[in-house]
Amino acid sequence: MPDDDVDQAPEARAGREPGVQTVEKTLAILEIVAERGGATAKDVSAALGFPLPTTYRLLQVLVQRDYLVHLRDEHRFELGYRLDRLSASLHRQVGVPHPVRSEVARLHDLTGAAAYFAVYRGADVIVAHVVDCPDHPRITPLRFGFHEAAHATAFGKIMLAGMAPEAVEQYIDVHPMTPLTSATMTRRDALVEHLDTVATRGVAWEQDEFVPGMTCAAVGVRDRSGAIVGAVAVSAPSRTVDARRQRDLERHLRDVANQVSRCCRSGQPRDAAA
Repeated sequence: MPDDDVDQAPEARAGREPGVQTVEKTLAILEIVAERGGATAKDVSAALGFPLPTTYRLLQVLVQRDYLVHLRDEHRFELGYRLDRLSASLHRQVGVPHPVRSEVARLHDLTGAAAYFAVYRGADVIVAHVVDCPDHPRITPLRFGFHEAAHATAFGKIMLAGMAPEAVEQYIDVHPMTPLTSATMTRRDALVEHLDTVATRGVAWEQDEFVPGMTCAAVGVRDRSGAIVGAVAVSAPSRTVDARRQRDLERHLRDVANQVSRCCRSGQPRDAAA
């Protein structure tokens, strides 16, 4: 898709292919419209620093392909209907069986905490399902598809602890140990030593490492061979997690992890529901 403005951009002059830059600009427009719940062309142009003619051309392409809709009376653009089909396809591919979703809901009810189910997807550890409520909300970044900061999350740690040492090294090579709070582990040797403890105990904890003031715990979900293939986890304000509640959370996590492991071993079909 030729675009004179794109062709003359600094990245293009530096040797990047114009087509690649056009794709990046188009995706950036989708993201800004999604984040703002809709935007005018001038809003998008100002937010992303794109020339207005370029912005209009890319917006029109997205409208033609049903990725955006143009609300003419309001002079703004909102997300289109094709994205819903993409989302449904993604959920089918990740596929969380109904019995697993039921167990995660039970974990939420038992613990009075936001509950999560995480799995491997390729080389990433991702959040595949979340159950929360207004009284016990999820940690804000932890939504379906979240796949960052395994070194700082309880479900990430329990799943890393199930990997072979060389696989952990490869994972850290690709996923830097970014400091998220003052308590985040950022030294590779410290994390590897910590993962040994996690593997021995069979439960992972993190306090204030991912988000200040929040504590998370996780237990691994295992397949027929005993390998960790997923994790169930909970999060709660750190001030509410005393020694007694720690014991209760671990007990409920182990119970639910056992039930989810049985489901995984039974080969339940994937479920498209989110």
